[in-house]
This record gives sequence, C-alpha cells and structure tokens, in this order.
Amino acid sequence: MSVFAFLIGALSLAAAIGVVVSAKPVHSALFLMANFATLAILYVLLDAQFLAAAQVIIYAGGIVILILFVIMLIGHDPADRSQKGLTRPAVASLVLGFILLMSLGLQLTGRLELGTGGGIASGGSPSAVGTELFTRFLLPFEFVAILLLVALIGALIMGRRESGEPVEEPVG
Repeated sequence: MSVFAFLIGALSLAAAIGVVVSAKPVHSALFLMANFATLAILYVLLDAQFLAAAQVIIYAGGIVILILFVIMLIGHDPADRSQKGLTRPAVASLVLGFILLMSLGLQLTGRLELGTGGGIASGGSPSAVGTELFTRFLLPFEFVAILLLVALIGALIMGRRESGEPVEEPVG
C-alpha cells in the first residue's frame, strides 16, 4: 500500500472519530461527509471507480444532506446534554472498543487466526455489481426494497396523523 492510502485511511479514521465526539450535530454530519469522501478516495485507489461514484452520490450527496435537512428542521437544544457521567452508549462503546483492540492485538501477535481473505473480485464495475446484486443477493435486495417501502408508508401515515388532520377513508 502506498503512503497516500495510509494517509487517506488516517483521515477517514479521524473523520469517523469526529462524528462520534463532536458536540454539535451539524459538525457530526460534516465529519460524516468527510468520512464518506475519504472512503470514496480509497475506492478509487482500489480501482473501483463505480463504487467511489456511488459512495459520493448516494452517501455524501444524498444521505448526509438528508441528515443536515432533518437537523435544521428539528433544531438542536444545547441543554439536551444534561447527563453527567458514563451513559449506557458510552459504556457499550468502551467495551466494544476494548474488544476490537484486543482482537487486533491478538491478530497482530499471531495468536488469533481469522483465515485468509478471498481474492479481489472485479467489484468496481457496474456490470459486476449488477450481476452480484441480482443473482447471489437477489433475496436480500428484495427484502431491503420491501423494508424501505414499508418505512416510507409508515412515515407518511405518522406524518399525516401528527399534523392534526383526520385520516379520511377513500369512498368507493
């Protein structure tokens, strides 16, 4: 691996840490966008240009903008962080971080064998992604599509009820 790849990986890790430790939600969303952008650069370095473009368009472009829109719409009250001490998510994060560091240490010292990874497939091309998506991963793809449809319908129903308008049944 080149020094540039390690530098981009370090930037990606720093942006991910910034997402978690930032006190302001807008800053967390911007750190998330930086993380997605650095991951796209890593995809380009791995010769997966299609995945890099999808990463930028879908995640950095769409998802982060949606998160920022929701943050701006809902607003943020600085008094929300009134809890002091360790909360459950903080304890869970510490435990999972400890497990991750221990497994990484065991792997580096040779005491833990995780097996060899498979060879790098041609996963960066649109035809390879489409072939894998609609052959090997057809059932999970359909499941996710149905799940997203149910979530969309649920959001529409919840939004309609919260606005104070009665839900009218169609006649006919």
